[in-house]
Amino acid sequence: MTATPDPAFLPPPLGEGRGGGKRRIKDQPLVEGRVPPSQPSPSGGRSKAAVKAALDAWFAARGWKPFKFQRDVWKAIAGGKSGMLHATTGAGKTYAVWLGALQVFSQARKETARPASPPLTVLWLTPMRALAADTLRAIKQPLEALGDEVHPWSAGARSGDTSSAERAAQNERLPTVLVTTPESLSLLLARADASQVLGHVKMVVVDEWHELLGNKRGVQVQLALARLRRWNPGLAVWGMSATLGNLHEAMHALLGDEEGVLVQGQVPKKLVVDSLLPGRAERFPWGGHLGLTMLPQVLDEIAASSTTLVFTNTRSQSEIWYQAMLEARPEWAGIIALHHGSLDRAVREWVELGLKNGELKAVVCTSSLDLGVDFLPVERVLQIGSPKGVARLLQRAGRSGHAPGRPSRVTLVPTHSIEMVEGAAARAAIAAGHIEARHTPAQPLDVLVQHLVTVALGGGFIPDDLYAEVRGTAAYANLSQESWEWCLSFVSQGGPSLAAYPDYRRAVPDAEGVWRVPDARLARRHRMNIGTIVSDASMAVQYMGGTKIGSVEEGFVARMKPGDCFLFGGRLLELVRIHDMTAWVRRATGKRAAVPRWNGGRMPLSTTLADAVVQQLALAGEGRYESPELQCVRPLLEIQQQWSALPTPQTLLAETLVTREGSHLFLYPFAGRHVHMGLASLLAWRVAQHDARTFSIAVNDYGFELLSALPVDWPVLLPQVLRLPEGEDAHAQLLHEVLASLNAGELAQRRFREIARVSGLIFQGYPGEKRSSRQLQASSSLFWEVFRKYDPSNKLLLQAEQELLAQELEIGRLRASLERMATQQLVLRMLERPTPFSFPLMVELFREKLSNENVADRIARMVEQLEKAAGGVVTAGGVERVKSTLAFGQEGPGKPPAGPRQGRRPPSRRSRPLPPL
Repeated sequence: MTATPDPAFLPPPLGEGRGGGKRRIKDQPLVEGRVPPSQPSPSGGRSKAAVKAALDAWFAARGWKPFKFQRDVWKAIAGGKSGMLHATTGAGKTYAVWLGALQVFSQARKETARPASPPLTVLWLTPMRALAADTLRAIKQPLEALGDEVHPWSAGARSGDTSSAERAAQNERLPTVLVTTPESLSLLLARADASQVLGHVKMVVVDEWHELLGNKRGVQVQLALARLRRWNPGLAVWGMSATLGNLHEAMHALLGDEEGVLVQGQVPKKLVVDSLLPGRAERFPWGGHLGLTMLPQVLDEIAASSTTLVFTNTRSQSEIWYQAMLEARPEWAGIIALHHGSLDRAVREWVELGLKNGELKAVVCTSSLDLGVDFLPVERVLQIGSPKGVARLLQRAGRSGHAPGRPSRVTLVPTHSIEMVEGAAARAAIAAGHIEARHTPAQPLDVLVQHLVTVALGGGFIPDDLYAEVRGTAAYANLSQESWEWCLSFVSQGGPSLAAYPDYRRAVPDAEGVWRVPDARLARRHRMNIGTIVSDASMAVQYMGGTKIGSVEEGFVARMKPGDCFLFGGRLLELVRIHDMTAWVRRATGKRAAVPRWNGGRMPLSTTLADAVVQQLALAGEGRYESPELQCVRPLLEIQQQWSALPTPQTLLAETLVTREGSHLFLYPFAGRHVHMGLASLLAWRVAQHDARTFSIAVNDYGFELLSALPVDWPVLLPQVLRLPEGEDAHAQLLHEVLASLNAGELAQRRFREIARVSGLIFQGYPGEKRSSRQLQASSSLFWEVFRKYDPSNKLLLQAEQELLAQELEIGRLRASLERMATQQLVLRMLERPTPFSFPLMVELFREKLSNENVADRIARMVEQLEKAAGGVVTAGGVERVKSTLAFGQEGPGKPPAGPRQGRRPPSRRSRPLPPL
């Protein structure tokens, strides 16, 4: 992420207290006689009573009564406690924490003509800039009710969207409450006067903690909180969340070693989870086979509601659905809109304001509207395709009825017949209270290296003191002295291979042993690149007339030529030229368009939802088709049971089939596509140890396929290759096998690109400086090769391998899957023809090997044959209907625009052949 810097570099203080030798840093005194928040100043008693009375009146004027959980939070804050609040979306979490802070930290007004607002007292962290603006509006409302007896609080926001004028004013004096993002907080910590600017902070509120907890941004927050606690040991920290399954672990990650109070808001709120079902479920589906079949029903649901959010899982799908809705209902132009993260900020803000004011009938959106932005007019939420997880579904459901007492409703719109089972499974999981857990990353050294330079800028540090501070966080609680020394060496010289280059002397000890940044140029570079959000280089999309529309990934536009058309922002655009990392376009009509595809679109099915799906299949196996979803998909499940079997929690289903392509194995662990990729590669590698052969691989969220051109005796080999390593070194042996089965070097190098950016090895450029992804990739590749050759013990190389295993291959989940499969009964079925479960996997392989026309022809023929075998009526609609659905179910980065020069799609990881071993 490129963060907007503070306008001027503030050099470290020089010549203060220098007496030779090492010394401890002495922060300048903050406020004389300041007492911790748990012991309010006696002179503030009258003002606090007045504040409470004013806020009670403000509540009552709106017809509200405090919930018990809100009173519990107010009591805990008044007692100087930290903690975490977990309550449903729209229950009133914001005011629970915010009004508690106002009651405790407000001070009596002094007799002055123009009383200044108190210094920065409350920091409010949000994961999104749009959420920051909405939160600021919410917290300003009760400030107006405080009256004249207390100091008037000022409120402001600071993020990448903050104007230069407002930023300059904040550099002179920060507001009393500042709503900001983790990246902007790190920028504040990088100021030379950070201890003075932030030392007055008495409370930090972390909103939507679940969104930060499981990634490096959450680690960044943990490190920042540890720094703030050093300046104010009485700091109160509160986290807020609505969708977490491991509350105590999440609170520990937020508070570190500090004890906290867990408050759970039990507020009666009606939640409706249902599905929009097709008239007939096709028995032989493929990924995205429903296409836009459900569009008429979706339009009817939107027409019957005041305001609806239509969520898709990818930006490309949001473009397709928005355009289809507009073509079907042209009279809705101006009252339906599109919202995703690649649209220009002005466009997104216009959409958000229209939602707030109730001016929009529907908005097609992605995760850009997942979080707690308050859109009261929203009555319905439609989820196109699988939500992939229970927590995500709950989060999106909470966008409707976003107020206490109002019902929330989310309706699942399947894009695949088997996704109907997910609808019933999600509802059952919610009823049982099963929500996914999220865990903090363990010791990401790239984030720590960045933090060391930040703290060196923010007044400097003594290594022993900072080591103890860092180990107080959950992420680095087990950080070894050896790893700490390596990090110090890395920021001081870049390690042994970069020691000769001055650009990597980013923090060094001065004569007194205080580590500081020695060069103003390096300080500016670091401030420009603070943050852990890493994405591929994007290219602005701008009209020839000058209006900016948004941005797309560079790789998509790079494959286009002038005259090619693509769909973006709900508009059909023609590429005119590419210049200075900008795609200049004009409006086009009547031409065939490509749809931009962005990386990172394929989310795996969560363990919680996958387990719930298997439970539903087990019910179907017992003949219990009780939910509307199971009743609709019953023809498919009955054919699956007749021709093969249905998976259950106690059984592992495997199917074998021999076709003209070769020998197929279909296995259904229901562990998500990332784990299935690792399992498929592992099994293929193990089989190849017995007899050298090549396999093609296809995966989806339910299972995977292995295809060999040569015969394979699966009844004999499968039980052997499913084994779990045993002995003391079982874990290491499994890691070795998984890495050996994959192109681990290339995959780890790709992870290293992100690590190199976060750790500061790669400078992404100053504002206005355009660097392509090819330049950044070349730089990271150079570091990768240098480290492997001259510094093989570099810990960033090890981190790249660990992140590959933990995040892309989910090694913990993979091992758990192997352990579970070892306890299950293997049910092996030899097929005469593809089943409803195996057919989608076969289509995945077709997509990789054939053009769209050939794939459509092959699918149509196979569906016709299978339906005849099942005694049914062929309703696939022919080749053209199949071809129209192929854009659905392809959620990863896409291919070039359609046209005569388009060649075969390059093979992807989903079905690359493994080399003979």
